[in-house]
Amino acid sequence: MHRFDLNTIAPTPWKNGGGHTRELACWPPDAGMEGFEWRVSVATIATPGPFSAFAGVDRQIMLLDGDGVHLRARDGSLDHRLDRRWRPLAFSGEVAVDCTLLGGACTDFNLMLRRGRWRGEVQVVRDAREPGSTPAGLCLALAGRWSRGGDRLTAGQGLWWSAAESGPALEPLVGQGGDAPTLAWVELRPVI
Repeated sequence: MHRFDLNTIAPTPWKNGGGHTRELACWPPDAGMEGFEWRVSVATIATPGPFSAFAGVDRQIMLLDGDGVHLRARDGSLDHRLDRRWRPLAFSGEVAVDCTLLGGACTDFNLMLRRGRWRGEVQVVRDAREPGSTPAGLCLALAGRWSRGGDRLTAGQGLWWSAAESGPALEPLVGQGGDAPTLAWVELRPVI
C-alpha cells in the first residue's frame, strides 16, 4: 500500500507546453509512457491543443477543477464538453482528440489502461471502500475527510496498490464539517 499527496508530487511539463502532469501511480513502476500497463495521473490543461495519442490504450478522464474543456475527435467519434466535475468520460487512446478550453486552465484526473492487459474504471463514491481488495487500484480523496485505521486522508491525498492485500476499510468521516466526503475510486484487474 502506497500513500501519496498530490501537493508534494512535482509536475512534469508536457512536450507541447500546453500543461503539466503529476503521476500518481504507474505499473510497472518507472515504465515510462511507452511501457506502462496502467497509469493514473492528474493533469493541468493550460492551453488548447491536441491530446497525445496512445495506440492500444483505453483512457478515462474526469474534470477536477476549472471550467473544463471541449474534446473533439478528428474522426467524429467524440464530441464532448467535459464541464461538470467528477463525471468520468471514456475514450480510445489512439483517436486524435483536440481540446479547447471552456475558460481558464483546468485540472483533470486520468486513467490509462493498456488494452488487453488491464481493465478498470473511474468511479466517484461516498461510501466506505477497502483499499487492497482488488489486484491493483487507487483512491484519491476529492473532498472531505477519510480514515483508514489510524491514517487520515484529506482532499488531494490517496493510496494506490499493485497487489491484493487485506487491511482496514477507508471510511468517510461524516459530520466533521466542510465538504461531504467524496472519493475517486479505481479498481484494476488484469485481463485473463
